[in-house]
Amino acid sequence: MTKEIKAEKYSKLLKTANSVLVPEDHCLSRMANCCVLIQEEFNWLWVGFYLYEEGRDHLYLGPYQGPLACTQIPFSKGVCGASFTEKKTMVVPNVENFPGHIACSGDSKSEIVVPIKRGDMVIGVLDIDSVELSSFDEIDQKNLETLVQLLSN
Repeated sequence: MTKEIKAEKYSKLLKTANSVLVPEDHCLSRMANCCVLIQEEFNWLWVGFYLYEEGRDHLYLGPYQGPLACTQIPFSKGVCGASFTEKKTMVVPNVENFPGHIACSGDSKSEIVVPIKRGDMVIGVLDIDSVELSSFDEIDQKNLETLVQLLSN
């Protein structure tokens, strides 16, 4: 997919998200719709959320689209754990090269994880896996960070 086509897809996705992700709706409902919006536009292997609950030492599975998923991810493991603890977006061109990668699906080849922040606190992550190597770039990062910001408002 060219960068131009990808940017157009995100423009459409964000426009739709602005109209359907109503702040008054429950956060899980907004996350569920967010997964559908992303999946319908890009058809990646897995799109979903892992969420933080105070007092726990792991993230737990939230709304998602795709095959069965890990139900818990320790903060010290995988791309999701790294994104959560480092409070930054992680773009991984080849998951086999990421130390501590958690293989919930052997079909996953590349991944992007975007932290969901409320102030300085990370409350979860948006996790997206692709069957292709190097699927994610700065266009994905910029637009998914925008989407997550819209979601967390």
